[in-house]
Amino acid sequence: MQRYSPERKEAILRRMAPPHSTTVAEVAREEGISKATLYNWRKAARERGIVLPSNSAKPDKWSSEEKFRMVLETASMTEAELSAYCRKHGIYPEQIEAWKQACMGANAESDAQTKQSRQAAQMDKRRIKKLERELHRKEKALAETAALLTLSKKAEAIWGTQDEDD
Repeated sequence: MQRYSPERKEAILRRMAPPHSTTVAEVAREEGISKATLYNWRKAARERGIVLPSNSAKPDKWSSEEKFRMVLETASMTEAELSAYCRKHGIYPEQIEAWKQACMGANAESDAQTKQSRQAAQMDKRRIKKLERELHRKEKALAETAALLTLSKKAEAIWGTQDEDD
């Protein structure tokens, strides 16, 4: 098994990173390294926090995780730093701003869904309580009817049937 120096790995990973965004297949063909090895290197680099796009060279087609990572990396940057960062990675500041808004919008949707689910749970609890009261009332009525039927059968057994014709 061939070993690669850390410098060579980093150089290859830089080719896969923006602005070049060379695909794994192209790098594998040009460098003579297996795709599996490159995918493992990319996975390890992502775990270290390096932004490496998936299969698409276009930033708009990156995964949500990659876009979110870019938003996090640029959150505390000044406008000049952000511009330099964007030039280095081959993206526009407007794209990062749009991704930031999408992240914030997703959180707002999550909050709205949580509130809506809480309201639905409260309505379900009220409905369950109402149904339990109705069930309890019907059980009491059934028990009373059963008791009356039993008493009427006992009375009939003791006194016999009463005919109005007698």
